[in-house]
Amino acid sequence: MQLNTVISQVIDVAKEAGQFIRHERKTFDADKIEYKGLNDLVSYVDKTAEQKIVAGLELILPEAGFITEEKTSTKIGDRYNWIIDPLDGTTNFIHGLPAYSVSIALQDDDKLVLGVVYEINQDECFYAHRDSPAYLNAAEIKVSNKPAVADSLIATGFPYYDFTYQQQYISLFTELMRKCHGLRRIGSAAVDLAYTAAGRFEAFYEYNLNPWDIAAGIVIVQQAGGEIVNFNGGPEVLKTRELLATNGKITGEMLECIRRYFNDNK
Repeated sequence: MQLNTVISQVIDVAKEAGQFIRHERKTFDADKIEYKGLNDLVSYVDKTAEQKIVAGLELILPEAGFITEEKTSTKIGDRYNWIIDPLDGTTNFIHGLPAYSVSIALQDDDKLVLGVVYEINQDECFYAHRDSPAYLNAAEIKVSNKPAVADSLIATGFPYYDFTYQQQYISLFTELMRKCHGLRRIGSAAVDLAYTAAGRFEAFYEYNLNPWDIAAGIVIVQQAGGEIVNFNGGPEVLKTRELLATNGKITGEMLECIRRYFNDNK
């Protein structure tokens, strides 16, 4: 499989889904919102976009399976699996806040080898595959070179349905807001990771994440020269559901802050 050929096809699939989402936003009716759980929103737009993505990806790699947010396909591949979030930032979409994206990653056994994040409103497509640079709309991107948290703009995500570690989160947030240039909550983990890869953020951290939230962004950050770890500093993030992405220069300092509030005992 030639990843450079595959990724161009995946970009087309992501943009086609993005075009559908953009069109539906113009006439979207909030009465069509459904609830999967507390503050966990979904609509026909998410589901239809995912169906379109799955259909497009099946043509590219018929043997691959799917790990998807909306469960429109339950096929599991023996080797390859696509990890898909058809609309990362659904709450933003529903409220008309322009920060949401299509996120598609490819997993080869247990290794992420390709990622595409298409931020729909700005028409920005971030992408990378194993052994390639990371790109934004065909221009190569790199993580920032800021050396310290004091020089950094940091992104995060707020708890919205699982508040188990709310106090730890607030304490960490309080410490970091005093140390860095600022903290931002975009509302799409895929976009947060893409922006970290492009050097707009120096770091992004969040817990209680799903694979489809972050898989594509992980590839892009790593290929842009960044670093991905869990809150204990280890490499496993999909199963631990916690992630710290950095420019590689402030990882140690960020982990020192995080470990004061999040540790093995939580």
